[in-house]
Amino acid sequence: MALLVYVDDIVLAGNDTSACSKFKAYLHACFSIKDLGPLKYFLGIEVAHGPKGLFLSQRKYALEIVDECGLLGAKPSDFPLEENHKLALATGPLLDDAGRYRRLLGRLIYLTITRPDLCYAVHILSQFMQAPREEHMTAACRVLRYIKGTPDCGILLHANTDLNLIGYCDSDWGACPLTRRSLTGYLVTLGGSPISWKTKKQITVSRSSAEAEYRSMAAATSELVWLQSLLASLGVFPTTAMRLFCDSQAALHIAKNPVFHERTKHIEIDCHFVRERVHCGALVLSHIASRLQPADIFTKALGKRQFQYLRSKLGMVNFHAPT
Repeated sequence: MALLVYVDDIVLAGNDTSACSKFKAYLHACFSIKDLGPLKYFLGIEVAHGPKGLFLSQRKYALEIVDECGLLGAKPSDFPLEENHKLALATGPLLDDAGRYRRLLGRLIYLTITRPDLCYAVHILSQFMQAPREEHMTAACRVLRYIKGTPDCGILLHANTDLNLIGYCDSDWGACPLTRRSLTGYLVTLGGSPISWKTKKQITVSRSSAEAEYRSMAAATSELVWLQSLLASLGVFPTTAMRLFCDSQAALHIAKNPVFHERTKHIEIDCHFVRERVHCGALVLSHIASRLQPADIFTKALGKRQFQYLRSKLGMVNFHAPT
């Protein structure tokens, strides 16, 4: 059994119905709990059960955000951020009410629990909470118009699939025009279902695109290793080695080639644990074309066609979309 507790809300999962029933009876004797039956709603996350698996969404929460900003009647947007945006270099007037912007971004951060397609946009906008400008609020409103058009999007956790971990990693070299630090993005799936994703600015400046990609690979490997140990504690043991897809041939060569040379001498040693995982057989590295790389959606603003294509590869579905 696995027990998830948040203040006075509890989610119980297990593979033995009788054991779960006895445990609930024990909790009721100790704390007088109320059994609400199968999980349907938990901390703003809606759960739908079906023959294909579990569908997780935050439709009600998303519409509340749009309504609070008065954009329920606005024209929907097809993608959250414009391509080649210059938000970091914005020079417009500061917002009179910065608290409104901060509250909005805080709610959008929570929305990314089931909306990996918003991860990059929220990451970019959250960097300006200290001194938000009008351009930043305009961009945030565009994200809300995108949410307004896709409130039913969520992630589907498939049933009856193999429980093997697959990761995708990508980076955008020198993405920040102010610090020239690169952006790391990765996606991890379990049996084809997304379970972990992240967009994060790297802590150091990379001297080459290969180094930026390799640091992204190291971050994704670290997440894969942690998820593997977490699954083991839940009694889930993948049958094959973890796989990690990267669209940089240079980074793949660095991970597979044990010889240090001029191109790699400036990369910190702690990043090279990727190579150790490859050598011990726990991790298999593979190349993937950039246009097919799902993690690309976490590192840059994409146009409508590419954004919607990669969004479909994230394992996201629109529950109420017409067929």
